[in-house]
Amino acid sequence: MKALIQRVSAASVTVDGQIVGEIEQGILAYIGLGPEDDIETAQKMVDKILTYRIFDNEAGKLDKNVQQVEGGLLLVSQFTLMAKTDKGRRPDFGGAMAPAQASELFEQMVAYAKQQYSKVETGEFGANMLVKADNDGPLNFILEID
Repeated sequence: MKALIQRVSAASVTVDGQIVGEIEQGILAYIGLGPEDDIETAQKMVDKILTYRIFDNEAGKLDKNVQQVEGGLLLVSQFTLMAKTDKGRRPDFGGAMAPAQASELFEQMVAYAKQQYSKVETGEFGANMLVKADNDGPLNFILEID
């Protein structure tokens, strides 16, 4: 499982002209699921994202997590994170979980995230999403859970 997380001052997901998820300050997390991933992996990733210290403390150092700054968490499914890009000029998506399984696991992941933290929003699995983000920093990190 991979996640690309961005510290944002605001982010939203729009599907068919309707906003389906929106946060102010917080983390926009793109989630890539691989065939070996399961609910345990998903829970570890949520826990890591919620406790990852990418917000400034009073001294200006990255020392606070999204919960400590009472920010939002916007989870967006993103199978392209699992692409193999080391050969050729076209991505190979064979490393991504099959859509039916990924949809179920992503929903379980979102449910777990909402149990752990109250400020969780999401995109729409499998939809053509328009994601807008005001990347704060910019700060972007790739997180991996095996």
